[in-house]
Amino acid sequence: MTPALIWLLVGVVLVGAEFVSGELFLVMLGGGALAAAGGAALGLGLLPSAGLFAIVSVLLLLAARPAAKRKLQERMESLERHQDRFVGAPAQVVQRVDGTGGQVRIGRELWTARSLDGEEVLEEGSTAIVLQVTGAAVLVTGRGELPPS
Repeated sequence: MTPALIWLLVGVVLVGAEFVSGELFLVMLGGGALAAAGGAALGLGLLPSAGLFAIVSVLLLLAARPAAKRKLQERMESLERHQDRFVGAPAQVVQRVDGTGGQVRIGRELWTARSLDGEEVLEEGSTAIVLQVTGAAVLVTGRGELPPS
């Protein structure tokens, strides 16, 4: 196996492992390994390829990672704010909502919904109050008041 292929495999494994860690660390090392693979493919020896790996990895960790983490954090915060705006909002029941599922319309958006306590049943056409957003579903009640925080 050639050094370029080994560096390429290491880079792909590190980038793939980033999907599990989510810390934007392994992807930077993966970028360094891919740069080393390119260097090895262009004829660099083992030691110069390792040096290229180290230099590119450090540069990515010091320069690209902070900016990428900041951008990712901004997107996560905006997603949280987007979901928070639904809490306390009225929702029109489009499909019967109970403890296992249903569907509501909040503004112009359709959402999968469940009753908060799992026992309440809201029939089509009734109005519900959104109490919580959990991923792609909302928890609702038809009782008309928000529970105490």
